[in-house]
Amino acid sequence: MADTETLGLAEIEDLASRTLQAAGTSEAAARSLARGIALAERDGIRSHGLLYLPIYCEHVQCGKVDGAAVPTLEKLKPGALRVNAANGFAQPAIDLGFEALADAARANGCAILTIHNSYNCGVLGQHAERLAELGFLALGFTNAPASIAPPGGKRPAIGTNPIAVGVPDGEGRATLVIDQSASVVAKSEVMVHAREGRELPPGWALDAEGEPTTDPQAALSGSMAPSGGYKGFGVGLLVELMAAALSGANLGTQASPFSGTAGGPPATGQCFIAIEPEGLSGGHFAGKVATLCASITEQEGARLPGQRRLANRRQSEEKGVRVDAALLAKIRDIGKES
Repeated sequence: MADTETLGLAEIEDLASRTLQAAGTSEAAARSLARGIALAERDGIRSHGLLYLPIYCEHVQCGKVDGAAVPTLEKLKPGALRVNAANGFAQPAIDLGFEALADAARANGCAILTIHNSYNCGVLGQHAERLAELGFLALGFTNAPASIAPPGGKRPAIGTNPIAVGVPDGEGRATLVIDQSASVVAKSEVMVHAREGRELPPGWALDAEGEPTTDPQAALSGSMAPSGGYKGFGVGLLVELMAAALSGANLGTQASPFSGTAGGPPATGQCFIAIEPEGLSGGHFAGKVATLCASITEQEGARLPGQRRLANRRQSEEKGVRVDAALLAKIRDIGKES
């Protein structure tokens, strides 16, 4: 086993914030992004945790992300909001938009927020869960640089394009969080395998000729495999419509990669919908959700989406997070060199 250090969640958040600021990110933006990094580590989603921190710093330093950007909010209609992330990180733009989104959803029963000139928003499910904790049934969409070719094609036309759902329990928590991409796995998972020199499991990706591959480098030059074939591609198209076309953000084919320094700001987008569920359901929503969940969990061996994430969360909160020592050394060097 590689050498590791065990860090508490507060230590991870503080380290990430200080490193981002050393690389040129404003304190407000760094704190917002660092919180998401710590939550990703908490839930065992390594690909969006500290592993991604050097990339964030690199993108601030090369100008792919404006670390000092200040997002702006536009209230279009009582239930329609739009945020310009100003080519900064997505998290500060989401923070700005969510307060107004919650107020609008409470006043109108539902509301929608779009974000443009944005960037990778980290774990989309975190944001849906946050809205669920405020009592809303939440839908989240975020598009990404093109990495999935259409069925029968070879050239990527859409990104991995996650969709997330957050379901409130009525007591300030989320009963259920669904977070899944249009591809079999997120592209960041392929990037992790490439960095670590590990082969991909079969079925994750295609090479540049559209043939299945287990070579992560060939996959990064080719295409991610859509989840469920043409059905997964259809889900990705839905997200592209909601997160890019509806927000006015760059389409996946127009966006620069989330990895490397090539190209300018990706200028991708997000969309969030917050719905007050009890009124629309005549007061039956919570009971219906409980019955639905029970029909799954009462089956031996069956589990709700996100159960593994919650198990990781409990362990991380109790015992801390084991982090690769070499990665920590790399991160600490960023702070020294910047």
